[in-house]
Amino acid sequence: MAPHFYDILVVGAGFYGATIAERVANVLGKRVLVIDRRDHIGGNAYSEINPETGIEVHRYGAHLFHTPNKLVWDYLNGFTAFTGYQHRVFTSFKGQVYPMPINLATICQYFGKQMSPDEARALVREQSAELGDAAPRNLEEKAISLIGRPLYEAFIRGYTAKQWQTDPTLLPESIISRLPVRYNFNNRYFSDKYEGLPVDGYTAIFERMLDNPLIEIQTGVDYFAIKDTIPKDKLVVFTGPIDRYFDYRAGELSWRTIDFEPEIVGVGDYQGTAVMNYADEDIPFTRILEFRHFNPERNYQTEKSYIVREYSRFARHEDEPYYPIDTPEDKKVYQAYRSLAEGEENVIFGGRLGTYRYLDMHQAIGAALKAFDTEVQPRLSRA
Repeated sequence: MAPHFYDILVVGAGFYGATIAERVANVLGKRVLVIDRRDHIGGNAYSEINPETGIEVHRYGAHLFHTPNKLVWDYLNGFTAFTGYQHRVFTSFKGQVYPMPINLATICQYFGKQMSPDEARALVREQSAELGDAAPRNLEEKAISLIGRPLYEAFIRGYTAKQWQTDPTLLPESIISRLPVRYNFNNRYFSDKYEGLPVDGYTAIFERMLDNPLIEIQTGVDYFAIKDTIPKDKLVVFTGPIDRYFDYRAGELSWRTIDFEPEIVGVGDYQGTAVMNYADEDIPFTRILEFRHFNPERNYQTEKSYIVREYSRFARHEDEPYYPIDTPEDKKVYQAYRSLAEGEENVIFGGRLGTYRYLDMHQAIGAALKAFDTEVQPRLSRA
């Protein structure tokens, strides 16, 4: 579509942008142009079949769909069926494997004895009292006040140091508000009512969401390369970095990113589970994903498997940002950009990058559905 022949421009074809585009086309019957600087739709949720193994791979890390929100669940079920997959995570520490989040099995195994729920509670309560009445001054002290030093040093310290590339004693205590401990043997990672993986993969969801003749998709297009050609009266939904939009005039927001190291291994099952965390600080990666285990219902071949090691670090301009660091200084910078955004009459900022928030997939969809109802639909209906 030429600039004058669409009603709204959506920048970014991830879940937020795709939801807006789908609603505009199917509910309002308006014309949508969707652009994305990548060569595919789907944003970070993009999935593809590895040709050598036939295994579906999430290119940008594991994406596990879960939500307590029935509205979001029902909406997405309009584009896919879901498997019965329930996510479970294990952690390797000093050559032993423990279930996560920390639960009664983890506690019993780590301390080498069987305990009742009350006995485990009493032990953790005793160990978490180490600081007394002193207020935690950093992440390490906050974690100790929640779960005690032994469990912290085994399962949190090394992993956190690798994840943030910073000693936990130098990280603010505000980074963690709680650390879940279950005093039963429930090792299901998420507790949301609705959970599963799309039967046909994530990319198929986006193809169905955007399958409308009123929607045109242009990939490999950088918004900033065409920004000056967009009519000033066109409504734009922008899901890119908000600081980049304003040319970093109020400063740069800080993010963590992930480097992915894929490997095809010559065994049918490399680790026996989808996600294995590595808590030891001297192991450089944070976890290994084995994608065959996300879809046990599929009849994959058993000669090879596809694994990915993840390494966390601070993001540079050329990197894909994943997690907002959100220091007090970042909060000030983002507030400055929010004020600037309010002055952009025909631009709606959304998604992870546009709002400087880490959003799970269901949260991005929920935010987009709300924005459609409260911002997009009223504006386009007046046009």
